[in-house]
Formats: sequence, structure tokens, C-alpha cells
Amino acid sequence: MSKKIGLKIRGTRFEVDVEEQFADFLELQMIKDFSIDGNNDVKTLLQAYVRKSHELFEQNKKIDEILKKLEE
Repeated sequence: MSKKIGLKIRGTRFEVDVEEQFADFLELQMIKDFSIDGNNDVKTLLQAYVRKSHELFEQNKKIDEILKKLEE
């Protein structure tokens, strides 16, 4: 089952269909990064992207550290 998640950027509303289980998680994350009920500019979108990319980078570093320890 899917659920629509929407966000307004520069006056245009964008909606995507995502898995319902993921939608709950995504909504919580989007509340942290965006104005859910208002308009968002491109700079806000870019900042959110960079922030999430950094989180992914840090997670990958931790995974690599764990893998190295397991290989020892």
C-alpha cells in the first residue's frame, strides 16, 4: 500500500507515492527539514539534501569501522 507525501517548493506542490511504512518515517524527517504547510525555497531544499548526504556519509563511515573490526 502506498501513501502520497507532498511538499511545496517555490510555489509548486510536488507529491510522491511511497510505501506506507516508509511514509511515516519520511513525514517525520520532512518536518525537521521543511515547512510542511508553507512554501520552501530552493536553498532550503539544497540545505536538506546536503544535511542528509552528510548523515549518510557518517553512517557509511561507521559501517566501514564496524566491518573492519569484524574482519580482524
